[in-house]
Amino acid sequence: MKIPKDLKYTNDHEWVKIEGDVATVGITDFAQGELGDIVYVEVETVDETLEREEVFGTVEAVKTVSDLFSPLSGEIIEFNESLEDEPEKVNSDPYGEGWMVKIRFSDASQVDDLLSAEDYSKIIEG
Repeated sequence: MKIPKDLKYTNDHEWVKIEGDVATVGITDFAQGELGDIVYVEVETVDETLEREEVFGTVEAVKTVSDLFSPLSGEIIEFNESLEDEPEKVNSDPYGEGWMVKIRFSDASQVDDLLSAEDYSKIIEG
């Protein structure tokens, strides 16, 4: 299971890549593995401003639907529209082609609250 060291993580099994004031967000390799085959990703919050931990979308797998939580407060500026036709990218490349949204975050101090790869790995290893 991959946990890239250059990313930040949440307790909700999302990864966050910080570039300036924009965060790219997706779900972790662990999360996609737990969910199984992903058949649909829905994000209807583009151009909306959300608070940290508000739901920005859902991911639907064969057996379950899970909410996706914003790791940072800010505006959802982009959705990975390729997931509409190929949601399986979340399974095959969760940290690359399977990214979900980009957020222009409004409070940089919240980045410090995200988990390191080491801390995240402790959570999933129990």
